[in-house]
Amino acid sequence: MLYPAPVGGLPAPRGFPYTAGSEAVVQPWEPERRPAMSPAEPAVDLRSDTVTRPTPAMRRAMMDAEVGDDVFGDDPTVQALERRVAELAGKEAALYVPSGTMGNQLALKCHTEPGDEVLLEPESHIFLYEQGGLGANSGCLAHLVPGERGGIAPEQVAGAVRDPADDHVARVRLVCLENTHNRQGGVIVPLERLQAVAAVARAHGLAVHLDGARLWNASVASGIPVRDWAATADSLMMCFSKGLGAPVGSILTGPADFVRRARRVRKRWGGGMRQVGILAAACLHALDHHLERLAEDHRRAKALAAGFARSPGVRVIEPETNIVIVTLEHPALEPAAVLRALEARGVRMVPFGARRLRAITHLDVDDAGVARAVAGLGETVRGLTGRG
Repeated sequence: MLYPAPVGGLPAPRGFPYTAGSEAVVQPWEPERRPAMSPAEPAVDLRSDTVTRPTPAMRRAMMDAEVGDDVFGDDPTVQALERRVAELAGKEAALYVPSGTMGNQLALKCHTEPGDEVLLEPESHIFLYEQGGLGANSGCLAHLVPGERGGIAPEQVAGAVRDPADDHVARVRLVCLENTHNRQGGVIVPLERLQAVAAVARAHGLAVHLDGARLWNASVASGIPVRDWAATADSLMMCFSKGLGAPVGSILTGPADFVRRARRVRKRWGGGMRQVGILAAACLHALDHHLERLAEDHRRAKALAAGFARSPGVRVIEPETNIVIVTLEHPALEPAAVLRALEARGVRMVPFGARRLRAITHLDVDDAGVARAVAGLGETVRGLTGRG
């Protein structure tokens, strides 16, 4: 296809080069090349697995996507994604949403009524990182139940349930679980624990929602299919924009009537999207090509943790999936100073508590990146503690 040179001083369309006074042959389906890394740009970004950029093949899938207006129910690519994930999870229906937070918040809204209580683990993403949406969006109360390595015990659920005939107290309606557990360092809450909690919840008439933002990681690391994990919950949210490397999107699954209500609330909250098959195509591509490779992220996370552990004054627990937590035990290792020194060495991490840092391996971190991060932390620790 030929694109003439622009006239009147207007710039060329992005991605379509030209030669002044001539025409250039271009292939518009080819993705833009990623810019070369500048000396000041960090080469190893471990802040999150959300920082990944679409691969060339994923960009081509997005370019070729068949689209329609999803609010009218006309986007075939979105529909294909929703059917596929519903089948994968063993649920009746699914709903594509812009973010994991929206997926979780829709679940809370559709399982409860204002004034209800929701049982939550104190370090869960829903409680800590969703701006109090439980109260702001659904008018519900958080009933915190301390967990062990991210998992709530069945007896704690039973103990939190109040007499439904007592008109003085809030009703407990929903139990929210998380797997893998972010704050606990990407640990996998065992399937048996989730099954036991679900059994108690259902015996008391409670619904169960599973925040499975990184359930893909739990499934690959454990070898247990998503369907088995999903069976422990009435509704399940999973993200495509983390380990799977898609640029945007999460999905909420559950019974057909639940998903229908969530679709209506999504529209009210401004989440109705139009030709969103462009994004759904990236998610389908990720399911086809990026799911099994999560094992590589887990392998690299173990290598990263082992390398970090060689630095004196830090403590690192071997990760189960792709999240590495570094505890700074030496008093000279002040977190902000460590992060600045790492940034100067081309390594990016985030604070994750008073004296903790978090690093996450992902699609854009290779073995060389792991080695550079290990060297960067080692140099930083030696420089700040004076240990040679």
